[in-house]
Amino acid sequence: MDEVRKAIAAELVDQLTQNANHPWKPPGDGYEVTLTHEIVHGLDITVPLGIDRRVPGERLRMILPGFTPEKSRKHFGVDLDGIELRAEDLDWTLGSGTPLYGAAQDFTLVMCGRRLPAGRLGGEPAARFTAA
Repeated sequence: MDEVRKAIAAELVDQLTQNANHPWKPPGDGYEVTLTHEIVHGLDITVPLGIDRRVPGERLRMILPGFTPEKSRKHFGVDLDGIELRAEDLDWTLGSGTPLYGAAQDFTLVMCGRRLPAGRLGGEPAARFTAA
């Protein structure tokens, strides 16, 4: 089994090395957009698997200003009318209306149209943004 793990690790290192200088760039401009893609897609993997991954607050503070209710609606079809997102772990809110409570990193997923597992959000609107 140890040999299998070594082979898998070597293959992953090889793939990462080959991809290091790939010219692909995420849509948009700037480091914040790239960081947003990395955070959101990383959470797309870890949240459904139940892996407790905490995005550092300084990274979230860099990307949260790029989210607006208008962008969320335009790009992802998320309706945040009448809802105020209130982060419980950072000094951050967005919108106005009925409070929706949660971790700032979870709100990045909400604003990108993802549904979260039960128990991650609080407040009356939580069910709208929670997976069945």
